[in-house]
Amino acid sequence: MTFVIASNTPWVVGFGIGIAIVLVVVALVVPILMLARRIGNQAEAINGGLLGAVENTAALAHLKTTVESAEAIIEGLRRGRTRLGG
Repeated sequence: MTFVIASNTPWVVGFGIGIAIVLVVVALVVPILMLARRIGNQAEAINGGLLGAVENTAALAHLKTTVESAEAIIEGLRRGRTRLGG
């Protein structure tokens, strides 16, 4: 019994292996792309929250001025109390 290998059998095997490799790559890349899209959507939401935090905390830049003003008022009250004998 002799087996005759058709001349195009290696090509069919090669194409089959190639298609299998492409399917494996697609199966690995699609979840990565879906995850990247989800991360991108979450990044937009996070950025919006951070912009809100910047807006809500902008007044803290003037906190030093407020503290200095409060210290000046306290010192004035101390001088007044001392002058009144208290």
